[in-house]
Amino acid sequence: MGLQRAETTRTPELPEVDAGEAAAAAPRVGNWPLAAGLALLTLAIVLLHVFSGDDFEVAPLLVVVPALASVFCTVRQTVGVAVWIMIVVVGSRLASDGSFWDLALGIGFTVLACALGVGSCAARIRHTTQIARLRSAAGALQRQILRPLPVLTDQIFAYGLYEPIEEDRFVGGDIYEVVESPYGTRVIIGDVQGKGLPAIGAGFAALGAFREAAIREPTLTGVVAALEDAVVRHNEFSSQTGETERFVTALVLGFDGGDQVQVVNCGHLPPRLLLDGEASMIRLRRTYVPLGMAELSEEERTAEWFGFPPGATLLVVTDGVTEARDASGAFYPLDDRLGPWARRGPREVLDALHADLEKFSGGVRRDDIAALALRRAPSGGGPGLRRSEAVHEDARRATEPLRDR
Repeated sequence: MGLQRAETTRTPELPEVDAGEAAAAAPRVGNWPLAAGLALLTLAIVLLHVFSGDDFEVAPLLVVVPALASVFCTVRQTVGVAVWIMIVVVGSRLASDGSFWDLALGIGFTVLACALGVGSCAARIRHTTQIARLRSAAGALQRQILRPLPVLTDQIFAYGLYEPIEEDRFVGGDIYEVVESPYGTRVIIGDVQGKGLPAIGAGFAALGAFREAAIREPTLTGVVAALEDAVVRHNEFSSQTGETERFVTALVLGFDGGDQVQVVNCGHLPPRLLLDGEASMIRLRRTYVPLGMAELSEEERTAEWFGFPPGATLLVVTDGVTEARDASGAFYPLDDRLGPWARRGPREVLDALHADLEKFSGGVRRDDIAALALRRAPSGGGPGLRRSEAVHEDARRATEPLRDR
């Protein structure tokens, strides 16, 4: 017995410069449009100077151009703009009849303004790059903490969709894990209350406790109790360091290879079952308080069971899916969307969900997205079915960029 994963799911090494850093240093205006706009602006100001006479000063108008360029251009582009402006201003000053001191002050002021524009551009790009690195590091940390999917255990195939948001104030603490134990396969999907890097810390505390307890504890309620203790200990430490205490909503599932699934719901979204072309929400009898809040409730957490027939797909998601919004502010209608996908395989369901979420939200997200699609593993591997090949193929497809599918 051992949890299997194809080598193709190995996390690739990060490039030296990721997309976020490249975007931070990329120009927002092309070279040719910039040159054309600069030429037209210079021509307009020079003509205005010619028709207005010597009383009109060109320099005070042109010195603001490098400052404007620093907002939209690269350092190289801003330097080019500054050099051009200095040439125009110096030429106009030399052609004027002003005194030496007027000439010197005008040129000096222009050089100073251009230098400030170039310095501002360099500072903006450096700051933006640092923010991009922090966001990328937060997203990479989340990805490294979580297991690459898909995986195969003796009881289930587990496919996953995970899209962490890499914006510092929105970064969340979505977690998931699949652990094969002597008592069957245990699965968790959860969401830490709040945003920011501290949410990742709370999620890691719960995740580490689950990985240990899933193998050690013979009962699912014992696993949940270990998770509760871990979150409470993390909150105690957080309070000592001045951080906010957090709770974790979680759905903990147990699979023993039969047609029933054991579950404990700690304040999380209920699972959805896709079977025979129909999608339905699993109506659980009990939803308990989130992890870290057991002391606020006198109700003891217990496990319950629901059916999981062969060929069915069990979908579990975090609220990054159900709370995605469109341009009008409406929430994503997950249950309405699942019906047409109910006859698809688990991987295809997740692909369709990801594409539909992007279309619905217009690519604007405010929370992590995590979803697991689970299907019972074939007991004997009947004719025409080779489990290892199936896993390798699904793993290969899971690592392909979604935009290329």
